[in-house]
Amino acid sequence: MIQDWKQFLIPYNQSVEELKIKFKSIRNEYRKMDKYSPIEFVTGRVKKISSILDKAKKLDIPMDKISEQMEDIAGIRIMCQLVEDIDKVVNLIRDRDGKDFKIAYEKDYITNEKKSGYRSYHIIIKYPVYTAFGEKDILAEIQIRTLAMNFWATIEHSLNYKFEANMPEHIKIKLKNAAEAASKLDQEMSEIREEIIESQEIFQVKSSLIADILSELQALYFTAKINEIDEYREEFFHVQERGDFNELRNFKRRLDKLAKKYNIDTTI
Repeated sequence: MIQDWKQFLIPYNQSVEELKIKFKSIRNEYRKMDKYSPIEFVTGRVKKISSILDKAKKLDIPMDKISEQMEDIAGIRIMCQLVEDIDKVVNLIRDRDGKDFKIAYEKDYITNEKKSGYRSYHIIIKYPVYTAFGEKDILAEIQIRTLAMNFWATIEHSLNYKFEANMPEHIKIKLKNAAEAASKLDQEMSEIREEIIESQEIFQVKSSLIADILSELQALYFTAKINEIDEYREEFFHVQERGDFNELRNFKRRLDKLAKKYNIDTTI
């Protein structure tokens, strides 16, 4: 019997926070390189005590076996824009197997979707947590899905909670139809995948270029005290408003020459 639930959940809370940081860091690495990231965003949660007790009762899990047999007390959800991104994220996780954690097993509900229409890819891991009470290996579930899959799953979860798993048949039919629509949306997005990736990479490069220009203008103003910098700043606002990428790039080259003329390192 678990005596102190708050203490019991400490490593699960810690694992969720650590795993969120790890996967968000991967996403940010792609973006810093102005590359399309297969990870759109990451969320995480620890099951509430009431949910743990309900599931233990449903699956007939003894109280002293919960940490060994309940695999989703700690949950990480990774959302992707495209179905093809899911395979990339799965491979990223497999590459870390034996380093950050150990993969216990995988469940593919995309190739083999559930009868309800649920689609997602699940990876169960054994994750080492270091707490004030020592090291502990815990089970955690990582769900990888598209935004469309996640929207559908969130609605289904809410309805299941409302009807306590006794969902009316007409709602089940509506949900199944919605699942097919979500699957169709993913398929349509996959057919224009290259255009989506290219447009988002261009946007990322453009955003980085604008940030670099602003930093360079600031460095030139505060370091060199260049009188004409106000004219450059005014010109930049007009160039940015027009939004032409080549014009922005040419403006950046002119700033680089100006910085070189005054021997200013604008990379700091």
